[in-house]
Amino acid sequence: MKKRKVKKILLIIIVIYLILFLLPKPQSVAGENTLMKDTEGRPLLIAHGGGNQEFPDNTLEAYYNAYSVDPNVMLETDVNLTKDGVVILSHDTTLDRKTNLVHTDIIDVNYSDLIADQVDFGYENQVTPSSNGYNESGTFSLYTNYLGENVTPLDVTYPSGVIARNNTVFLATTLEELIVDFPNNAINVEIKQSGDIGLNALSAVIDLMDQLDSSYHTYIRIVLVTFHKEVYAQMMELKKTTHPDLMLAPEQNGVIKFYAFFITGLSVFYHDPINVMQLPTEQYGINLSSKAFIRMANKHNIAVHYWTIDDADEMKRLIENGADGIMTDRPTLMKEVLIEVFG
Repeated sequence: MKKRKVKKILLIIIVIYLILFLLPKPQSVAGENTLMKDTEGRPLLIAHGGGNQEFPDNTLEAYYNAYSVDPNVMLETDVNLTKDGVVILSHDTTLDRKTNLVHTDIIDVNYSDLIADQVDFGYENQVTPSSNGYNESGTFSLYTNYLGENVTPLDVTYPSGVIARNNTVFLATTLEELIVDFPNNAINVEIKQSGDIGLNALSAVIDLMDQLDSSYHTYIRIVLVTFHKEVYAQMMELKKTTHPDLMLAPEQNGVIKFYAFFITGLSVFYHDPINVMQLPTEQYGINLSSKAFIRMANKHNIAVHYWTIDDADEMKRLIENGADGIMTDRPTLMKEVLIEVFG
């Protein structure tokens, strides 16, 4: 009798579980998600830093190069706030690795001085970080691309009517320049600074998006990303209150949360209002690029983008698995793969 009751309870649990598994999945965002692959399965070509194996990353010139490769390219960038309140593009929060300035936090320098002094963001310094966060020593050298060649702003193929800002130097680039110069491209914006500075940087980005939205449609083109919990929490607060159209990708805990629902078959309970997950293909030995994972995210109207993929075979594997976007340092290679696969 006791065994029969246990079996009955287990059967009920299994039935409930199957119902939950088969129920329609809640849509994280309403309507069409423009960050997904097209109807033929073609993923977005996402130029990481503009394609930092082809031109110095996070420079306007790198993005023009990526645009020359594919005018529909999605542009990935990293931003920091300067002392005079300008949002500039930089992967690092210091200038040590990408310029010839050392011991310089971006928050402590004026954008106006970077331009007046024609500081060159075309370096690829090999540096050693010290305990105070600065780079104390290393080799300072100008950028060379994946072919081992030095490049200048004059090596970029610019659209008709656009000329190089400087013939030899890769000048500091602002987020405003990126938005205005590429009015039709999706842009992925990662806020690099943390704490109060990161929150101020987020506020400056939102102010800029508000200012430019009527002319440049920022809220249907720009996705905000951060690895910092306090900045992401503020992004979510803005989306829930004053800026419901804000497009977001979750930080690490948000990805873990979705993956936990996925592996338990209980993603019907996942309701976070995110537009895209941006992931490595694998982390901690966990495969994050399976067909099943991508398919489940898509059922929630969430796009899945992978970083940073510079191998042609890996690009093809992700296309086969249904990836919605592939972030790469080599947009030219990615374009060649897309042509090979889709014609």
